[in-house]
Amino acid sequence: MNFTQEQINDIVAEAMQAASKAAVEYFNTKLGGADNFPCGFAWVEVFGTNNHERSKIKGNSKLGTMLKKAGFYQDSYDKVFKIWNPSGHRAQNVDTKEAGAYAAAQVLEKHGFRAYAGSRLD
Repeated sequence: MNFTQEQINDIVAEAMQAASKAAVEYFNTKLGGADNFPCGFAWVEVFGTNNHERSKIKGNSKLGTMLKKAGFYQDSYDKVFKIWNPSGHRAQNVDTKEAGAYAAAQVLEKHGFRAYAGSRLD
């Protein structure tokens, strides 16, 4: 797939909006608006397009450069493009942050990327 920078920016913005909405909804409905239970982190990562199952995007490629400009960063350890806490939600609850990461991954998948949500406890 060939994307323009504007398209990538729009896709990432849509993913972040979906993440924010999902996190707020989870926080308010499941936790009653109280920051309870396990603390942790969540992120979304992209591996390329659906045409290239789990292939990593190269940082110096056109797509890699566009993702960086849109807010992704490439982890130096595993070379995967990620956004930590795509919802931007300030709660410490890991489930809230996971809800946002899963929503962001779904949007990225909808647009043809192989995307995954990840999390870990703090």
